[in-house]
Amino acid sequence: MRSRRSRLTPLARSLRAGSTDAERHLWRLLRNRSLVGYKFRRQFPVDRYIADFVCIEKQLIVELDGGQHVEAAARDEQRSLALQAHGFRVLRFWNDDVLLREREVLEEILRGFG
Repeated sequence: MRSRRSRLTPLARSLRAGSTDAERHLWRLLRNRSLVGYKFRRQFPVDRYIADFVCIEKQLIVELDGGQHVEAAARDEQRSLALQAHGFRVLRFWNDDVLLREREVLEEILRGFG
């Protein structure tokens, strides 16, 4: 039986190819160990979910939420709880925050490292 992670890999690739403007912007800021040397992965399978950005070393997940998440708050909370059950801290930001308040978002991510 294929692992759940390998079953999610094609979907993760598809999500990477169809990234939102905010996801592309944050990825430019996080990739290549640009944030104090920590490696981030994007659209990375964790359990039955695909996390937007993950720093395995610091057990930190960064999720970006667009307008569709206003109606999905309860589902997002369940998702965050499930990811936390795997030992991750989860930070959530609105897309607009990433695009308009980049410095504040990066500072919050740094604080999330603990």
